[in-house]
Amino acid sequence: MATRREQRKNIALSVRVFGTDAAGRIFSETVTTVNVSLEGAMVAGLKPPVKPGEIIGLRYGNNKARFQVQWVGQPGTPLEGTVGLRNLLPTTPFWDVKLPARGLDDKGRIYASQRRFPRVKCSTSVELRQEGAPPVWTKAGDMNLGGCFVEMMIPLRQGTRMKIMLWLKDDKIVAEGVVANSRPGYGVGVRFTEMSAEDSGRLKEFLSSMVRIPIPSFSQAGKT
Repeated sequence: MATRREQRKNIALSVRVFGTDAAGRIFSETVTTVNVSLEGAMVAGLKPPVKPGEIIGLRYGNNKARFQVQWVGQPGTPLEGTVGLRNLLPTTPFWDVKLPARGLDDKGRIYASQRRFPRVKCSTSVELRQEGAPPVWTKAGDMNLGGCFVEMMIPLRQGTRMKIMLWLKDDKIVAEGVVANSRPGYGVGVRFTEMSAEDSGRLKEFLSSMVRIPIPSFSQAGKT
């Protein structure tokens, strides 16, 4: 799930999910939300296998919209059948529940920015590698020259060091990083600690081609 520029509301709503699964089979079934927001949702109970990046449809009441799969709970884990989704048209109201406005917390306060570099919104494939642990594949929801926010339901501890691979269009860059902040249910803010000059240049070029996020970031985010 992407860095949250808004709070998610924990609520169980019945929704219809339809699309094509990882094997190319058409499916349509009813699942339940775990939480929802203006820009996405987490749903549980999805049986057909789907892949990150796939586009599926959601129907809630009379509303229907396209969502992109951001992450998928791995088989054999407590998150099996759980999927993180991003609304591809978040400006159009989808849920009929009251949600905090963008850039505000649940008390209506603006998040204070603590970042040294402007960040850009993205949906970039990421591979995380820790020593002695299997690699983790997920997505980066936003990024800047100092780091990125990595979407993870069960995040790594603050201070965890890792190697991070980022796929920027046709390029792959490699960096050493450390978890600057951890938000259970959402993900981790990773601060880059080492990167080659060549990969740093590729990252800078990639960021210059993207659109900056014109809203303040969470006050608890890492200073990246």
